[in-house]
Amino acid sequence: MGNPFVHVELSSTDPAAAKAFYGELFSWTLEDTEMPVGTYTMINPGEGTGGGMMRQPMPGAPSAWLPYVVVDDIKASTEQAIALGATVLMDVTAIPGMGHYSIIQDPTGAAIGLWQMA
Repeated sequence: MGNPFVHVELSSTDPAAAKAFYGELFSWTLEDTEMPVGTYTMINPGEGTGGGMMRQPMPGAPSAWLPYVVVDDIKASTEQAIALGATVLMDVTAIPGMGHYSIIQDPTGAAIGLWQMA
């Protein structure tokens, strides 16, 4: 598969409750990392695609899962998505030492993240 899902992220209205629930339900290893915008919890499921959890950054928005797909060129892929009718929810953003991401909403209203490794 040319563009696999590589990360799944939960933006939660209650990260502590989400960590307790998913840690117990799936026995995931959860590791907190302090970021400039707050705590980000890395999810290590043991095998398969990992992910993360954080506080929902959009006031009033519900908790939601967001999958990320790997791309070779984040800027070109984001521009192509726009040309195909997508809306950019988060423009290309760097995560120092890790890579770049953008978040788009497809023409049907579904959100997905694009990810390019550093």
